[in-house]
Amino acid sequence: MTLHQVLLILRARYKVALYLLLSTVVATLLVSLLLPKQYTATTAVVVDVKSPDPIAGMVLPGLASPAYMATQVDIINSDRVAHHVVKMLRLDESPGIREQWMDAMDGEGELIVWLTELLKKNLNVKPSRESNVINIEFSGVDPEFAATVANAFAKAYIDINLQLKVEPARQYATWFEDQARALREDLERAQQALSVYQQKVGIVATEDRLDHEIAKLNEISTQLTVIQAQTSESASKRKTMQSAETLSEVMQSPLINSLKADIARLEGKFQEGSVNLGVNHPQTKRVQSELTTLKTKLDEEIRRIRNSIDTTYQVSKQRERELLDALESQKKKVLELSSERDQVSVLQRDVEVAQRNFEGVNLRAAQTKLESNSIQTNVVILNPALAPTKHSHPKILLNTIIATFLGTLIGIGAALVLELGDRRIRSVEDLAQIVEFPVFVAISPRDLSSVSSGFVRKFFYRKPFSAVS
Repeated sequence: MTLHQVLLILRARYKVALYLLLSTVVATLLVSLLLPKQYTATTAVVVDVKSPDPIAGMVLPGLASPAYMATQVDIINSDRVAHHVVKMLRLDESPGIREQWMDAMDGEGELIVWLTELLKKNLNVKPSRESNVINIEFSGVDPEFAATVANAFAKAYIDINLQLKVEPARQYATWFEDQARALREDLERAQQALSVYQQKVGIVATEDRLDHEIAKLNEISTQLTVIQAQTSESASKRKTMQSAETLSEVMQSPLINSLKADIARLEGKFQEGSVNLGVNHPQTKRVQSELTTLKTKLDEEIRRIRNSIDTTYQVSKQRERELLDALESQKKKVLELSSERDQVSVLQRDVEVAQRNFEGVNLRAAQTKLESNSIQTNVVILNPALAPTKHSHPKILLNTIIATFLGTLIGIGAALVLELGDRRIRSVEDLAQIVEFPVFVAISPRDLSSVSSGFVRKFFYRKPFSAVS
């Protein structure tokens, strides 16, 4: 079907199309005028995503994500916010609203759920595309009520936003307090174990005491080395005591050297007296007696030196044994003290670890406790809703324009449907489509006026189109 055919159909059936157009427009106007006027109140809130958190002291990375604003819109549209609005405005306590609920639901379900769904139907949340402003719109027949509910949704959104922030912090705070209590008990047990062990072994200053005992061990070791050297020297001297004359003490003794000199002098004198005076001469006897006395003194002095060497050896040997015992005892004491120090170090590390864990958890518990008591949120009301002076619905002009457009479409469609049900020949194209023969000549109405009506009647009405050959 060509455009020319459509225009011919519309010209022929313009009354139907015009009637439907006028009917649609009039019906739309009547409905728009009869519908109750709806007033839309708008409140704007700002979501701050750049300011640092007052507790954490830093900007949370999740606030800058694109999904954050969409999440805030979903929160405003949630049942929890609507429930909070119902509780804030005490709508569930109104007898009139309860009667409406009884009439609408026959007492089935819950009133607060019904009110929540009713409020959400008239709620419209529009986030700004290039800013952090969210517009909250609420429509109602009463402008004052619409403004009140819009402001209530903004306030409820701020309250729920704060609750969503505080509730996890409260749970964390409770958990951290339990952990801090348990870690405090661990710290006390570790400190108690360290104190008990220190009292048990009598340790006050472990490092100083260990250093003192190690110094004492070194001193004993040094003394033992000296005594062992003396004992070795005394032992070597004892081996050479068969020839006492070769002992250094004997050779270096002034008394022995003096006695030897006197003995040598008297021996010379005795030999001289024996030769000159005879052996039995009193002078010779006296010299012999003096010589015997000096030799006795020399033997006694050598014997005393030998006894002194032997005593020195025995004393050194005894001292060496004592020092060895003292050294072994001191080694054992140092090892025991080192073991005690190691045990004390382990206990001290346990105390330090418990202290660090307790301090870390205690700090986190204090921070979460502050967060749980926070009354600040990153949402503020930018423009509170005011009672609108002009209604927003119905929009008569817009409805009229839409009705005109739809009425035109309906009229054209109805005309085309009627034409398809009762097809008429309105142009050469229609005739060609029906007879399925090519058209050779087209006679206009002016040409037909010159032809006899009888011929026309005879040609067109006595032969149907289906019989044309």
